[in-house]
Amino acid sequence: MKELELKYGCNPNQKPAKIYTKEGELPITILNGRPGYINLLDAFNSWQLVKELKQATGMAAAASFKHVSPAGAAVCTPLSETLKKIYFVEGAKLSDVATAYIRARGADRMSSYGDFVALSDECDEQTAEFLKREVSDGIIAPSYSEKALEILKSKRKGSYLVIQIDPDYTPHQQETKEVFGITFEQGRNNAPITEALLEQIPTDNKELPQEAKRDLLIALITLKYTQSNSVCYVKDGQAIGIGAGQQSRIHCTRLAGNKADTWFLRQHPKVMALPFKEGIRRADRDNTIDVYISDDYDDVLRDGTWQQFFTEKPDVLTREERKAWLEKLDGVSLGSDAFFPFGDNIERAHKSGVSYIAQAGGSVRDDHVIETCNKYGITMAFTGLRLFHH
Repeated sequence: MKELELKYGCNPNQKPAKIYTKEGELPITILNGRPGYINLLDAFNSWQLVKELKQATGMAAAASFKHVSPAGAAVCTPLSETLKKIYFVEGAKLSDVATAYIRARGADRMSSYGDFVALSDECDEQTAEFLKREVSDGIIAPSYSEKALEILKSKRKGSYLVIQIDPDYTPHQQETKEVFGITFEQGRNNAPITEALLEQIPTDNKELPQEAKRDLLIALITLKYTQSNSVCYVKDGQAIGIGAGQQSRIHCTRLAGNKADTWFLRQHPKVMALPFKEGIRRADRDNTIDVYISDDYDDVLRDGTWQQFFTEKPDVLTREERKAWLEKLDGVSLGSDAFFPFGDNIERAHKSGVSYIAQAGGSVRDDHVIETCNKYGITMAFTGLRLFHH
C-alpha cells in the first residue's frame, strides 16, 4: 500500500486528507479502526521514541502521546507497591511491556486521557486488558498477540485504532514538509542519544550513577520527540513531568516540575487513603486527586461537593504537609532540549528533587548555571546537542 486515505486533516473541515509514500510501501498496516491525521502524527513520533528507548536501554519501552508530544514515557523497571496502588494495578499480573505502559500513563494521568499508545515490543494480553479500561484513541506496536488483538478490536464499540508497524522500516535521510505552499527540507535528526553525551561534566559534583545515566538518556530521547521548548523530569525509568511547547524555558521547567510534584504528591499517605465512592469514574477520580492536592482543594471538599466523590469528608492536605512531603523527593534526573540561559531553571529543578541534569550548554551564562548547580551539589552534563522538535 502506497497511499492511505484519512478521515480528515487536523480538523474535520480539512478534507480530503491522506498519507502516501513516494517510493516503496507504507510501513504500517491498519488492523482496526480508521486513522486521522493527528492519530498518525502521534503514532509515528511515539513509535520512534519507544524504538530509541529500547535501543538505548535494552528494556521494553512505552509512550503515552497527546497532540504530538508525550504525556509520559517509560521503560520497564519494577513497580513498588505504592506505585501499583496509585496506578491502580494492585494484584495484577504484568508483563514487561505492560509495566512500561502503566508507568508511561501514570506520569500524568490527566494529560494521558484519550492518548495514543506506542509499544516497543509486541502488545500482549496484559497490556490490552489494561488499555481496555482506559480512555485511549489508538495504539501502534510491531505486533500483537491473538488475544490482545481480540481485546483491542472490541474497544470503543469496535472503532479503536490499531496500527502495526514494520520494526525494520528505515526512512530516507532527507525529510520534507510543506507550510503555506512552501516545501521545507532537512536531514532527519539521527543524532544518537548515548552515554557519550554525558561525559562533559563542568560541575564540582561529577558523580553520575548508572541509574541516573539511564534516566538522563530517557529524558533526552523523550525530548527528541517533544514539541519545543521542552524539559523532562525522570525518576526510576519513567518520565514524571514533561513541559512542552513553551516559549520560555523557565516556563517549561516550572510546568514539568509542577507535574513531577503532582506525581509525587499522589503517593502521599493522605492521598492514597482518600475514601472514594464505589463506582466513581477514573477521569473524575484523577481530576479530584489533582484538585485535592492543590491550593484549590476546597473545590472538592466544600459541603455539598465532597459527597459526590467521597464516602466521608477527607482532611485537608495542607500546604505545610505538601511542602514537607515534596522535600522527600530526590534523585530526579532532568533533561532540557537546549541550553539553560539562567540559573533560575536550576533553582526550580532543585525544588522537585533534581540531582542530575543533562542540557546542551553553550549559553553566555553557563558560568551562572554551573554555579547554581554547585550550590545544591547537582551533577550536570553538557551534551553539546540541541534537540529542538517542531
